[in-house]
Amino acid sequence: MLKLKYFTFNPFMENTYVLFDETKEAIIFDPGCYEKNEREKLHDFILKEGLIVKYLINTHCHIDHVLGNAFVKRQYNVPLLIHQNEVMVLKSVSAYASNYGFPGYEETEADQFIDESDEIKFGNTTLKIKFVPGHAPGHLVFYHEGSKLCIAGDTLFQGSIGRTDLPGGDHQTLLSAIKSEMFTLPNDMVIYPGHGPETTVEYEKENNPFVGKRAKF
Repeated sequence: MLKLKYFTFNPFMENTYVLFDETKEAIIFDPGCYEKNEREKLHDFILKEGLIVKYLINTHCHIDHVLGNAFVKRQYNVPLLIHQNEVMVLKSVSAYASNYGFPGYEETEADQFIDESDEIKFGNTTLKIKFVPGHAPGHLVFYHEGSKLCIAGDTLFQGSIGRTDLPGGDHQTLLSAIKSEMFTLPNDMVIYPGHGPETTVEYEKENNPFVGKRAKF
């Protein structure tokens, strides 16, 4: 049985996710832990549950989602997986981290590239991948059909969508990708976003002001 735990870290209120199953193998998505106490919260949970971390995955590589990359790689000796289109996005973080109040940011590099043709396997679990660019050029989302859960990063939020005014963003690309990729998931799929509370595909199809039936923008 697949289980999910999330933490909200850093001033951007970013959601960091840990997925694990009955084998105790786990994946950490988008570690936003920058401060010592944030890293301790994540590590204490891993220890308490007796988890074996297999992978570190970034849905995309904006600063708020990668602040804990170096810590996780070092602490658990795991590879970092990203889409190849996110290489420059990740590399650029070092240039502006101090301006955002993170002078202690440690640069990391990807160990493996993944895309929508791949699957992520850990324990008894297989995650499928969708390519949903627009917020970031190599943004990926990860879903598990049996558990009806989707790690969506900054694509689709409860009542909103990811911002598209950052380098590499494109509004129409994101709208199209949400409709063609996210909205083809089952209606009862639970969307776990990079910020804010979870939602469902069905709710956003009906109510999202950007991409739903009542779209205003």
